[in-house]
Amino acid sequence: MLDAERLTILTESAKYDVSCSSSGSKRENTKGGLGNSSVGGICHSFTPDGRCISLLKILMSNECLYDCEYCPNRRSADVRRASVTPDEICNLTINFYMRNYIEGLFLSSAVFDTPNRTMELLCETVVKLRKVYNFNGYIHLKGIPHADDEIIMRAAKYVDRMSFNVELPSEKSLKLLAPQKTKESLLLPMKKLSTAQIYDKENKVRRGKGMVIPAGQTTQMIIGASPESDGQILRLTEALYRKIGLKRVYYSSYVPVVESPKLPTVGAGLLREHRLYQADWLIRFYGFDVGEICGEGDNLPLDFDPKCAWAMRNMHLFPVEINTAPLETLLRVPGIGAKSAYRIIQARRFGALDFDNLAKMRIILKRAKHFITCKGKFYGLESGNAVKAALLLDGIRENEQQLSMFSSPSVALSALTGEI
Repeated sequence: MLDAERLTILTESAKYDVSCSSSGSKRENTKGGLGNSSVGGICHSFTPDGRCISLLKILMSNECLYDCEYCPNRRSADVRRASVTPDEICNLTINFYMRNYIEGLFLSSAVFDTPNRTMELLCETVVKLRKVYNFNGYIHLKGIPHADDEIIMRAAKYVDRMSFNVELPSEKSLKLLAPQKTKESLLLPMKKLSTAQIYDKENKVRRGKGMVIPAGQTTQMIIGASPESDGQILRLTEALYRKIGLKRVYYSSYVPVVESPKLPTVGAGLLREHRLYQADWLIRFYGFDVGEICGEGDNLPLDFDPKCAWAMRNMHLFPVEINTAPLETLLRVPGIGAKSAYRIIQARRFGALDFDNLAKMRIILKRAKHFITCKGKFYGLESGNAVKAALLLDGIRENEQQLSMFSSPSVALSALTGEI
């Protein structure tokens, strides 16, 4: 039986992996089975309707053969070590689920024997959960670099999502800080899983009938542990989305929790991480390319969100008429998010919109008014420097405001959806 001490060690060791969140996976229950995967997702996240949802996040072992400089569980680290068996994880997952503590499982592991042996035990765990314990809930499995493709593909048929964490954005940084890992050991399994997903889609393979990772793949990058710029990070992100079809790339701001002469002595800061997430949304949902977002420099400005920064560099493209601008243009207006842009397209079919209509649609007019006209009327500032000063002041005020349950609907909606 899994004791409290080992459980504490292995769940604490797993907290540094952030490559999981709301999945969008839907796995129906079967006769005699236990649980189902919610469309809203799992993983200590918030669904669009505000529900908090959770999962058991645990390592199979933190006894690692690798010695990655940034990792608290690295071989040379002086930390308490623990391991669990597949059956212990299965029993814990089922017991926690039946007590309504969790809605799914995020399972990872340090490489405690060989990559193949570690991946075999992870695979054995998820197969037992599905076949022996009849668990139909959400499972996110962390892949092991250098493991054989056959083991990875077998595991992929029993889980909802997998992640191979890139960790560092360049081969040079991997060689310096994680010498046991290579670019190929991380990207090749991701590419093969993507190919298998395409095959399943083309051949209409169903969930539960051999379909691999129905909720897709994610990865994580550590920001600030190595010298790569925001532009380098985002170019890799863009390639992962467009060439491999990843669902999400997660960014983890480096925090100096371990000492190493090869690592910075100060963290990267949460603001840089936040700007990368905003840029990530622009790439995925707003039609931006990395070259547009980063502008002349290779780092994102910290004073403004990436969309505002782009708009101020391209003031010659504004203002745009809200009643005639195409969707692609509306998506580039600061203060108009993706959902709002679609609402505008729908609403103007029934009549011309004015600023009062936009306010009722929760458009952030204090930002958008500098870049739009409604029925030919313009209420913004015309000087680029004046717009920059106004947006900078607005940003300072927003940073001073703490989001709470009493925050205005527009602020709360932006925090939940990522609209900018």
